[in-house]
Amino acid sequence: MKLLVINGPNLNLLGIREPEIYGNKTLADLERELREYCAGKDIELEFFQSNHEGAIVDRIQEAMGRCDGIIINPAAYTHTSIAIPDAIRASGIPAVEVHLSDIGSRESYRRISYTTDACVAVISGRHFEGYKEAVDIFRKKLYNELLANTK
Repeated sequence: MKLLVINGPNLNLLGIREPEIYGNKTLADLERELREYCAGKDIELEFFQSNHEGAIVDRIQEAMGRCDGIIINPAAYTHTSIAIPDAIRASGIPAVEVHLSDIGSRESYRRISYTTDACVAVISGRHFEGYKEAVDIFRKKLYNELLANTK
């Protein structure tokens, strides 16, 4: 299984940006932890981070026919972008939306997610563990599909 992990704007500043909300670990720490978590599970990970909405849309489109799932933290684009969920829908690739912080308990404008309706699941407020939970959602989905195909 191949998963594309997309991180949106300002997530390249993890470890520096508002550590009281996002913690002290960096984006490189996240990628390392996720690779370690997936080791031996027959999961290939591809990572992408951008501060640019169009680059994220392009990367989703490029994943068509290449990736089995997308784990996406659209960051601030969660609350502003229509193009990103449109790209997810158009790609036909199942996606799980992940947020490090609990967006439901933050500022009112952060409680709105345009991405949610384009995703099969949303994980919020679980920090790096949320990304691992997203991997597990895809593993369970693949297992259920394989099981259904054997009947």
